Amino acid sequence: MTESFGAVQAEGPGAAFGQDLTVLLLPGWQGSGPDHWQMRWAKVHGYSVVEQNDWMRPRRGDWLARLDEVGIDAPGPVVLVAHSLGCILVSAWAVFSRHTAKVRGALLVAPGDVALPAMQEALPGWLPIERRPLPFRSILVGSDNDPYCSAERAQQLARDWSARWVGLGAAGHINADSSLGDWPGGHALLQTLLKD
Repeated sequence: MTESFGAVQAEGPGAAFGQDLTVLLLPGWQGSGPDHWQMRWAKVHGYSVVEQNDWMRPRRGDWLARLDEVGIDAPGPVVLVAHSLGCILVSAWAVFSRHTAKVRGALLVAPGDVALPAMQEALPGWLPIERRPLPFRSILVGSDNDPYCSAERAQQLARDWSARWVGLGAAGHINADSSLGDWPGGHALLQTLLKD
């Protein structure tokens, strides 16, 4: 469904640090389609998409193991760019993995609230949401009218995870339907995160 790309070279954010930096894109439930900003970033910037075995019936343990495997295989430090269920994955992985020291930072966008009744039914096995502070710097971007997570809930997750909160206003689920195109503002946030 999506392509995988290699490590960021000189034009990527890793260039500012004089080293290869692998940016890992973590789509959420059902994956990210070709018009999603994540897939656009993969094409424009050469970032790597973490492919999951089953996008439609995601199993938490499988997704955790896959992220750990990809993180271990990265040649140097990594940056995580997660959307929706991918944000919940990052919070769980940060508790589970012994390889979190490789992570330079995480951009977490529109977390999917798997505690919502409809989401519990669609995504069994994803509760509880890990609420511990992340062991790496992070930014959480949320929306005032996200159907999958209220702004209040997203802000609480940002506090729990010790992430910097950035509100986009009424931007829906911050996906292809949000008409963001290549979302240069999000990419600027990623670069800010790396230079902080």
